[in-house]
Amino acid sequence: MTNTDFNVKSIIPALPDEKIDMLAATSVLQQQATEIRTQRVNWQSYHQSQMISQEDYSFIVAFDNADAASREGLLRDNRNQCARTFLNLLGHVSKDQTIQYILIMIDDMLQEDHSRVEIFREHSSKKRETVWGPFLNLLNRPDGFIMNMTSRIIAKIACWSQELMDRSDLQFYLTWLKDQLKQNSEALTDANLHGSRAVQDLSPDSVPETPAEQHEENLNNEYMQSVARCLQMMLRIDEYRFAFVAVDGISTLLAVLQGRVNFQVQYQLIFCLWVLTFNPLLAEKMNKFSVIPILADILSDSVKEKVTRIILAVFRNLIEKPEEAAVSKEHCIAMVQCKVLKQLSILEQRKFDDEDIVADIEFLNEKLQASVQDLSSFDEYATEVKSGRLEWSPVHKSPKFWRENAPRLNEKNHELLRILIHLLESNRDPLVLSVASFDIGEYVRHYPRGKHVIEQLGGKQLVMQLLGHEDPNVRYEALLAVQKLMVHNWEYLGRQLEKEQTQSTKQPAGATNLAAKA
Repeated sequence: MTNTDFNVKSIIPALPDEKIDMLAATSVLQQQATEIRTQRVNWQSYHQSQMISQEDYSFIVAFDNADAASREGLLRDNRNQCARTFLNLLGHVSKDQTIQYILIMIDDMLQEDHSRVEIFREHSSKKRETVWGPFLNLLNRPDGFIMNMTSRIIAKIACWSQELMDRSDLQFYLTWLKDQLKQNSEALTDANLHGSRAVQDLSPDSVPETPAEQHEENLNNEYMQSVARCLQMMLRIDEYRFAFVAVDGISTLLAVLQGRVNFQVQYQLIFCLWVLTFNPLLAEKMNKFSVIPILADILSDSVKEKVTRIILAVFRNLIEKPEEAAVSKEHCIAMVQCKVLKQLSILEQRKFDDEDIVADIEFLNEKLQASVQDLSSFDEYATEVKSGRLEWSPVHKSPKFWRENAPRLNEKNHELLRILIHLLESNRDPLVLSVASFDIGEYVRHYPRGKHVIEQLGGKQLVMQLLGHEDPNVRYEALLAVQKLMVHNWEYLGRQLEKEQTQSTKQPAGATNLAAKA
């Protein structure tokens, strides 16, 4: 186990529900588990039909009827038989209700004593088999309860065992968790859309949400919380973090956070991001996924203290953990650009009992205020471009800025130009398209080889496609950019553009007409 992992485990407090179970006692899944526990299995019938052996029958009956003290003695004397019996039952029983009951028994057993995960690992080691196979197969069952209970057991064995999960099995499991988050998020979005339409539809034929649909929505929320809880456990371990990033896990977390999920899921998924940021390498790369803009939006809307607290903790790590000072500075600028300072000033007016929140607000305020003072116009511009959230900030319309900084867009293999061109291709926001077109035009205007570079990067064709855009402002900026790409007399064109801008300032209607003609 790495030093990083040890440090993180000492820093991250134990989650409250670890002391009892992975789910709150009032949750839908826990209610299901309570009901299933009361429906005792007739092991005798399985034995008589020769579906289970005498050894397995004797052990499971003794285990099922034992209290906590008796169970401890039984497991101490029959460790190998315990693993063999449970795995045999999972492999030979097909009835969903019995599988559910067996999984609850295993989960309860592990929850009583974390070291019992070694029972399964020791058994698989003796048989020279993977401990994960029997459980991973159950993740493909159509029953939601079986899938999620199995997932919890896998997470416990993976995190509490002395040996890490094998790479291929780990990749399979993390991909499954990621896909479950995505599927449940999409299901919730569809349900929300259905609910919105039902509210808006005032016709006599409108159909309200049925109890079955409400139950399905509750289950989707519960399953998301269960999957997120497994990730909260897994991502405490450094090796698992990198494996999760490798299956595009960060993008999935952020995509779900941008959807309509409840505050509990928000908290859990942001907790996952927080744990990831304890690794300096991951903290450095995190904002390439637009973590800061997305969390800044959630922070401005959040009314739950726990969500506010975890976002501030992520922001603090994004400044503290990177080893490169330039990356920390870039993250500070990104936060300033996303109006985090404004949110901090609002939060300062509130009274928090949690000392960590107060400390994080003070820390972030100090760092962000300092970054504002050190901020160059090019730093501001580069951060805005990287965020993908372009707007008509002063640097775009400053001739002095472009005269001094146009060549800098060639740095790092034309990184900023490539982002601008990618925005032209992928973004749908008319404001972003307008500003990106303008910037490309200004780059070409002020950098002698700019026309050639833009053509090589595929930007010219994309700008020309925007000449037919439905938004008149986009068409206008695209037309100006095309003119700059075509015309060689820069001094003449510069005077013409300044004249056009002066006229558009004095006569906005004329600019609108010109844009419409474009």
